[in-house]
Order: sequence, then structure tokens, then C-alpha cells
Amino acid sequence: MAKQAKKRTTKKTAARRPRQAPKMLSDLFLETLKDIYFAENKILKTLPKMAKAANSKQLAAAFNKHLRETQGQVKRLEQIFKMLGKPARGKPCEAINGITDEGAEIMKDFKGAPALDAGLLAAAQAVEHYEISRYGTLRTWAEELGMQDAAKLLQATLDEEEATDHALTELATSVINLEAEQEYRDAA
Repeated sequence: MAKQAKKRTTKKTAARRPRQAPKMLSDLFLETLKDIYFAENKILKTLPKMAKAANSKQLAAAFNKHLRETQGQVKRLEQIFKMLGKPARGKPCEAINGITDEGAEIMKDFKGAPALDAGLLAAAQAVEHYEISRYGTLRTWAEELGMQDAAKLLQATLDEEEATDHALTELATSVINLEAEQEYRDAA
């Protein structure tokens, strides 16, 4: 008997609650936009620390160049929020927090070590790969939602992120990793 009463109460309670509208692709687009907006603002705070920690002037210059690009990327995101009639607000992004925490750990654990710059570069590429994934997805969703102006802005940022990743790979393979290895051999 008690079980039946409990079931009735649950049914009555459920009947009183207003039904939520189903979540649509446009909702997911907005939530992901908030996520990447948070991430970009976090990156704006992190890049100067990475540039300062870098031993290589080339790596520090790459971080500073990407800092300037990131400022423009944030402005593009703000344009998209405006197109949507929504305030430009981020929501905490655990993925970027984890990636930047790893970068901070590398700066701490490898300070003064030959592998510091290689670690910083790897952390930066982890950020780039996350951003490439997010921007590619957002661009595709914008196209599917008929938001061509937003798609163009997202594609411009995606192009920058891919170019940064390529430049970091080139820097890693032509300079940074080789210097870290040579310093290791010299110390041995």
C-alpha cells in the first residue's frame, strides 16, 4: 500500500512540474560558445605566463603572437553573442582548466630544466588541439543552423588556430626539441 501511495505522489508531483522544452542544436551551440569564450579568456591570462617562462626567444615570440590573435578571437566570439542577442558570458570549462593546470605544473616542475620549452610547447599544442576541435564543431553547427556570418567568424578563428598549431610543430621539430635533447647530451 505504501508503495502505491508513493507512486501516486510521484506521478502527481511530476504532473505539476512544467515540462522543459527539448534541448535543440541552437542550445548546444550557445552552451559550447560559452565554453570556448571562457577558454579563450583563460588562455589570455595564461599565455603571458608561458611567454615569460620560456627560455627560447622564438617560443616566447610565438606565445606573444598568439596572445594578440587570441584577443581578436575573443572579439569575434563577442560578435557572435551579439548576433544571437545574448550577453557574452563564459561558463567554466573543466577541459581548459585541466590543460592550463598541466601547463602550470610543467612551468613549476621543469623550471630551469632543458626540457622546459619542450613541455611548454606541448602544453600550448594541447590547448590548440582543444580549440581546433571546438571551433570546427561550432563552425559546422553554425552552418547547419543557417548562421553563415557566425560560421565565417568561426572559420577565421579555426584558420588561426590551425596555423598556430602548425607553427608550434615547426618550432618544436626544428628548434625546441633539438635544443632540449642537445642540452641533455651536454649534461650527460
